Amino acid sequence: MSSSKKDPYKVLGVPRNATETDIKKAYRKLARKNHPDINPGNDTAEAKFKEIAEAYSILSDPDQRASYDRYGWGGLGATAGGTGGDPFAGFGFGDIFSSIFSDFFGGGRTSSRRSTSGRSIRIILPITFEEAAAGIEKKIDVKKNVTCSVCNGSRAAQGTSPKRCPICNGSGTERIQQRTPFGIMINETTCRNCRGLGEIIDNPCPQCRGSGMEQKSKKITVKVPAGINDGQRLRVPGEGEPGPRGYPPGDLYVDIQLKEHQYFQRERNELIYNLKINFAQAALGDTVYVPTLVKGEKAKLKIPAGTQNDTIFRLKGKGFPNLSGFGKGDMHIIVRIQTPKKLTSQEKEIFTELKNLWNPPSDKEKKKK
Repeated sequence: MSSSKKDPYKVLGVPRNATETDIKKAYRKLARKNHPDINPGNDTAEAKFKEIAEAYSILSDPDQRASYDRYGWGGLGATAGGTGGDPFAGFGFGDIFSSIFSDFFGGGRTSSRRSTSGRSIRIILPITFEEAAAGIEKKIDVKKNVTCSVCNGSRAAQGTSPKRCPICNGSGTERIQQRTPFGIMINETTCRNCRGLGEIIDNPCPQCRGSGMEQKSKKITVKVPAGINDGQRLRVPGEGEPGPRGYPPGDLYVDIQLKEHQYFQRERNELIYNLKINFAQAALGDTVYVPTLVKGEKAKLKIPAGTQNDTIFRLKGKGFPNLSGFGKGDMHIIVRIQTPKKLTSQEKEIFTELKNLWNPPSDKEKKKK
């Protein structure tokens, strides 16, 4: 390679420590500006475009970039810009030019394969801790598009029928040819005439206005398994919206939202409960009953004398069941000893007596009194 060639970093206007993203961004910006289809008959722009493409072919290849950084153009030999002297040989058109052609030609290269199912629906389903622990079947109201009851999805008024689209001949796609410096590019895009449906309607159905669908509310039963957690998603197959041209419907996705509980907190399958007790219960010990996730059921808990604040007791198997169906988590009961803010005169006397017992005044303090 000739040493007179321009520095690819300078051609793209990026520093030598530029990231792969920076290089690609600079390339796309300059390629759009100088593309021959944007500048027809402009030899300067075409030459600039080839120069930009060659610079990018070097800097986007880690091996070529490393060779150039170390030895300059001499380190690239005949491989610079592709194979031989052609700066476009071996270029990754799928990655590089797809976004460029989409900007130039409105839609770019697209797959001829159209959607083969209807639109899926997503809803949020709030449930309680108790429902999540036991599992439940919920009937929910879902508003969605369904097949029109008048035209049965044909989109055409009664007594008429759809016609094959003359532009795409019923395929739903049209092929657009574009002449580029690399030859003829053929882009397949959604047919603009029929919007990909392959059919056109001269007399649309008055009920659905030619859409083939109407919105209705449907009650759907959702089975929520025991042990499900906040944010998990359930799938109900076939309960989305119907697909076009008789294709199957999409699915219904149900995102679980666990409501906050008055007493409990959850950590995976473990249940956390803060138990408030007073000084007397902590000092003397006590037997208490704590709520559980089973409706109407309470668990017996023995508090030993001398229990300290933040002591944790565990009730095995009183947490959430595993979603897999094997075993249950535990309930962790954290002791929170409450300090009274207001005392009756009798309570004040008792606490004063206890204070004097626990911290008797010294002889010096007695003399002061």
